[in-house]
Amino acid sequence: MSRTRTTLVLGLAAAGALTLGSATATTAAPAPASALPVAGSTTVTPAGHGFKATLSGKATFKAGSVTVTCSVSVATGTVPAAPGNHNAAGPVASPISAPTYSSCTSSMPGVTPTVTTSGAWSVSMQDGSPITATMTVPAGGLVVRTSGLASCTVTAAPTAAASVPGTWANGAPPTLTFANASVPVKVTGGFGCPTSATTSTFNAVYTVTDTTDPAQQITVTP
Repeated sequence: MSRTRTTLVLGLAAAGALTLGSATATTAAPAPASALPVAGSTTVTPAGHGFKATLSGKATFKAGSVTVTCSVSVATGTVPAAPGNHNAAGPVASPISAPTYSSCTSSMPGVTPTVTTSGAWSVSMQDGSPITATMTVPAGGLVVRTSGLASCTVTAAPTAAASVPGTWANGAPPTLTFANASVPVKVTGGFGCPTSATTSTFNAVYTVTDTTDPAQQITVTP
């Protein structure tokens, strides 16, 4: 075989090998569903009991350079009745009242904030290490308005419901903590308003009491 023909054959063979390798990589089967993490079981007790979440310390909402701080906040809810208080493969969700926020101040001098809430809120618990708690804010369910030297409106979850991640700790009483949780917002207003901000950082710690039987504790287990 001539050198020219030999070179041509080897080149075609190499090209074929590269093509086969590319096709194999492109059509590789996706990872099986069993390889994905599976949520563990969750049980919230006592089943059917009412609860009250009361702010411990202060809650802060920070959008851009502006921080609103509230010292009073309360929400109530009910643990689902059995068997709804147990989920063998995921979180247990409970509807809650729209949290109230009062005694609020602003980091902007001469500005007074007012926080209003509305809509269907909920909180879900997922057992784990740590136990995770996710609060769902309905679309437009929290609005901060300021008056005084700056008139601003901050709307949380402006276009759709938003999930606010937190953690739960069993105890006497148990606590629900939101640490630097990011919440989508829309800010409108004039001078001094952080209109370029698209997220707000939320910090708060709530203590939770059993309102059906104060001698018991709301507890999250597998």
